[in-house]
Formats: sequence, structure tokens, C-alpha cells
Amino acid sequence: MSLLTRISAQSDERSARLYGIGLMLLGVFMFSFGDALGKYLVATYAVGQLLWLRACAALFVLSPLIWRRREEFVRMERPWLQLVRVILSTLEVAAFFLATVYLPLADVTTYYLACPIFVTALSAIVLREQVGWRRWTAILVGFCGVLIALRPSAQTISWPAMIALGGSLSFSILMLITRSLRATPDIVMASSQFVGTFLLGALMSPFGWVTPSVGSLALFAAAGCISVTALFCVNRSLKLAPASVVVPYQYSMIVWAVMFGVTVFGDVPKPATVIGAAIIIGAGLYIFLRERGLGREETAVNPPA
Repeated sequence: MSLLTRISAQSDERSARLYGIGLMLLGVFMFSFGDALGKYLVATYAVGQLLWLRACAALFVLSPLIWRRREEFVRMERPWLQLVRVILSTLEVAAFFLATVYLPLADVTTYYLACPIFVTALSAIVLREQVGWRRWTAILVGFCGVLIALRPSAQTISWPAMIALGGSLSFSILMLITRSLRATPDIVMASSQFVGTFLLGALMSPFGWVTPSVGSLALFAAAGCISVTALFCVNRSLKLAPASVVVPYQYSMIVWAVMFGVTVFGDVPKPATVIGAAIIIGAGLYIFLRERGLGREETAVNPPA
């Protein structure tokens, strides 16, 4: 290979990494924007309405791709495991938005940041993967961060916090299943998740239904379109650049959660939440870098679809 060819290849790789980082940052911002929009809507409308109308918009946007790739839905690998994945995905999205009804956005996001920690712990327990003492130490430190953010006591423990933490655990199991189904095309995984929230939302919507105004319908549609755009930005980012380069930028979601919480909802994060989030991020980054150093598959921190 000539010198000019090597320089050109390195330039192309650097450009791809920069585009990947940019798309990851944009995707995380869009996810955070969608989460804030969802929290705004569930202050007036039921969570079931949000899930249903948001999924309607998302599936409408995805319908041309679903039709074009329809044969891949017929040939899905391990259908029963795919079904479990959809159920877990639907439950964790519902838990996320249900928790935001009662908790600041930054608090709920902090619990979801613990996903890489939970995934590593569950990989050792459920999948019998080898986890050394360094990563077990990082897991314990991360759990300490969760406890600090959770502020467990007879006075401060709450069901909304437990719902958010349960959603985070569900998302962690979802990530483990996604690891084993990584040969499944992106459009199949994404659209099946929206189908799950569509069905659950359709079941929940009649309870507490509030007829939305035209403006609110536009916001519901925007929430669905934003979630689809964010998902494709993150997925494309991971294809353009190595996960080790772009995944750490996903932790910027806590910055947006705090900013949206303060500016839109007037939620000033408590010191315990900030400290707990910092500890969780530090432990998560250590685990991520450690897994990369051992040549294992990196764990992404994809926000709820």
C-alpha cells in the first residue's frame, strides 16, 4: 500500500469516527428531548396514551422500511427469545415514563445509567461469564452510586424510585438478550419494540383516556418521530465508528436530563443525585474500558426506544 493510500484510508477512518461521535451526540440529545417531551405529556395524559400514540407515529414512519424488509421478519432467529425481548422492552419503556410522572427526569435517567453495571453483574451470574475482581469492585462501587442516588430510608424510599430501578434492571436483561440476537437486522429489532409499546398502550389507553387536542396530537407524533430518529442515529453511529469510541458519549444523557429538568420542569437535582450519577458513570466507564481491554463485546447504554 502506497503512502498516499494509507493517508487517504486514515483520513477516511478519522472522518467516519468524527461522524460517528457526532451522530451519537445527536442521538443521545434526541432521546433526551423525547424523554422530556414524554414527561411533559404524561403530566396531562395517561402513560398508556403516550405509549400508544407515540408508537403509532413511530410505526407510521418506519412502515416503508418494514414493507421493504418484510421477508426478514419471517426469518427471525429464535422467535420466542425475540418475544421475551419485546416484552422486556415494552415494560422498561412503560416503567421509564411512569416513573417520570412522579420523579425528576435526572433521577430516572440516573437509575438507567446503571445499566452497564447491571449487565456485567448479570453476565457473571446468569451467563457464567468470567468477571475478575477489578470489575466486581467497579460493580460494587456502581451499586453504591445507585444507593446514594436512591437515598434509601424509611422516609425517602418510594414506589416511583422502585419502578425506575425495576425498569433499569429490565433494560439490563434486555441488553443481555440483545447480545445473543445481534444477528437480527436493526429494522426488525426497532420496529418490534414499537409494536410492543403499541399493543400495551392500546390495552392501557381506555383507562384514564383524555381526548388530546390537535396541538397535543402533534406533540405525540413528534415524540414518535424523535424516538425513531434517535434510534437510527445511535445505530448508525455504532456502524461508523468502534463502540469503544462512541459509547462513552452516551453518558451525556445525564447532562441533557438535568438541563431539561431545570429549564422545562424546574427540577433542580439534589446533591445526592449528582454524586450518585458521577459514581455510576465512573464505574460504568471503568467496566466498559476493562471489557474493551479484555477484547470482550462492549456494552452499549442505549436509552429506551
